Amino acid sequence: MPELPDLLLYTRALRERVVGQPLLRVRLGSPFLLRSVEPPLEAFEGCRLEDVRLLGKRLVFAFAGQRWLVLHLMIAGRLHWKAVDARIPGKVGLAAFDFPHGTLTLTEAGSKRRASLHAVRGSDALAAMDPGGIDVLGADRDAFASVLTRERHTLKRALTDPRLFSGIGNAYSDEILHAALLSPLRLTHQLDDDEITRLHAATHATLLAWIDRLRTRTGDAFPEKVTAFVEGMAVHGRYGQPCPRCGTPIQRLVYAQNEANYCPTCQTGGRLLADRALSRLLRDDWPKSLEDLDEYKAARQRR
Repeated sequence: MPELPDLLLYTRALRERVVGQPLLRVRLGSPFLLRSVEPPLEAFEGCRLEDVRLLGKRLVFAFAGQRWLVLHLMIAGRLHWKAVDARIPGKVGLAAFDFPHGTLTLTEAGSKRRASLHAVRGSDALAAMDPGGIDVLGADRDAFASVLTRERHTLKRALTDPRLFSGIGNAYSDEILHAALLSPLRLTHQLDDDEITRLHAATHATLLAWIDRLRTRTGDAFPEKVTAFVEGMAVHGRYGQPCPRCGTPIQRLVYAQNEANYCPTCQTGGRLLADRALSRLLRDDWPKSLEDLDEYKAARQRR
């Protein structure tokens, strides 16, 4: 799912290309994309786009008269800047937004259609779509701490909860926790003041570094290669590869449809984290450390 650094790339690229321009029309390639029609899409045609901004992980296209198009890319939705009147791609195309100088197309990989577009009118209707997470780049340490400790969660869950923090997902939560030297399964209410300070600083530093890095890589081009697995990440998507800090093989914890990537030496004191399914299956055979893991793998190879 595109996260804060990716979404800021999109907003910058769109502001440079379409803010101040009239939206000529919206073409839908999938009827399932549009989730609300008050006002109808036709009411936006010919209207000048005043701004593009973020609402959590949603892109908000602002028009006069408190009218907004709110786009949520979900996991696999991606934007592309094409020539005027570009066609909507076949199987993956969901919509096209036509402007005088080009067409913004929306695609979604895979068979599930999760991306959504809402047409809304009025500040109350827009506010109702806000999940409520704080702006992590604008929050000072005390505000960050207050939100972090408001509910009892693991750090991984807390950082990725849009009701708590805005714009952080699976990828950058892994990077933040590695930078902060904290386990993804550490509980929020167990952190001491120094650990909270370290996590706050790591959140700022990690996100700002990646925003700058992605902007440098993209330059003036439209961001076409938005992915959760970016070259240069420390732990995310690097299972089995050496930790850039200590050289320990990166481990992963798989749960539901997500996973956490972490360094056991830097983040968990050498302990391997076990998901519930594997823990129940292996019970006492579950390797608790890297040494146990090596012995477990060697034993399986001898069988």
